[in-house]
Amino acid sequence: MIGIEDQVWLQVADMDRIVPIADEDLDRTTADKTASVHFLRFEVTPEQINALKDGATLYAGIDHPSYPLDRYEVPSAIRDSLVADLVVTEH
Repeated sequence: MIGIEDQVWLQVADMDRIVPIADEDLDRTTADKTASVHFLRFEVTPEQINALKDGATLYAGIDHPSYPLDRYEVPSAIRDSLVADLVVTEH
């Protein structure tokens, strides 16, 4: 499943998909193999955070041909736990 770390995404309601920044510390994929664990960081916009805090649905998906996951609604308990950790910051 080479490249799967680049095919995962999140989506808040019908807003743009959020693609992760993968494996910032080191490359875990070669031409022949990929690691069993990847570290993903999602940069969520203030608008997406506010929408989630207002109750917007969170979706997840994977576009990799060997492990396709169409738009999947993240269960409310997981969504609520993630949303509780989100803070809007100004840069």
